[in-house]
Amino acid sequence: MTQLPVEPGPIGVFDSGYGGLTILQGIRGLMPEYDYVYLGDNARTPYGTRSFDVVYEFTRQAVVRLFQLGCHLVILGCNTASAKALRTIQQQDLPRLDPDRRVLGIIIPTAEVVGELTKSRHVGILATEGTIRSASYDIEIAKRHPDIKVTGKACPMWVPLVENNEADGPGADYFVQKYLGELMASDGDIDTIILGCTHYPILMSKIMAFCRPGVRVVRQGEYVAKSLQSYFARHPEMESRCTKGGGVRYLTTENAERFSESAQLFLHEQVKVEHIDLV
Repeated sequence: MTQLPVEPGPIGVFDSGYGGLTILQGIRGLMPEYDYVYLGDNARTPYGTRSFDVVYEFTRQAVVRLFQLGCHLVILGCNTASAKALRTIQQQDLPRLDPDRRVLGIIIPTAEVVGELTKSRHVGILATEGTIRSASYDIEIAKRHPDIKVTGKACPMWVPLVENNEADGPGADYFVQKYLGELMASDGDIDTIILGCTHYPILMSKIMAFCRPGVRVVRQGEYVAKSLQSYFARHPEMESRCTKGGGVRYLTTENAERFSESAQLFLHEQVKVEHIDLV
């Protein structure tokens, strides 16, 4: 591996596609002064149905590239990558690559805060098949809030609906109502639902339309942002390695023009995008 840059650099945000833009948006909303690099592995998306080994390898490649681009801190703005790759990267790769760099996920910040949000102590998780099968939310919530009952439901059609710009169409109505109904049928006492995939906030208006009154729907972006802000307060040595110019660089492994068009669904603005190869 080539020598990693030692001077301060941007904060890296990685996702398998577009969904992590909702995480980036949340972080920038709270911490706009920092520089960011967003990397979407759109050429190999989706990750949700891939094996642990494949998700780990793809995520490791992205983390290494972001390190090479000057990032000392990388946020896995992807629930599947956080569930299937984060721990291995933290425990096995960082000591070898650079023990002073950090990779953080988005599941733990959500698991930490959910205890403050639910009154019934019954929580639902809507996520990809890979995230649900990993039981990562169940495990992390149980560590912090053992009294909470967690019920998960995979929503395999939601990401394709979002990425094919069908979030406002009749197909979205059908599949949002279907998965929400199945989740609530599994546990009628659920009063808090975590959107455990970063694409899902794009469907928020549909979700709220079909959700039972009084149920709180949790988007991860704001909680990840608050968690990162708290992390910097506890680790000023890492905060000092992150540059503050207020800029964002967008990278994709797919077609840059296509990414720019689709990114407008998430960011509501046109952005300049560069193509990058990971292999």
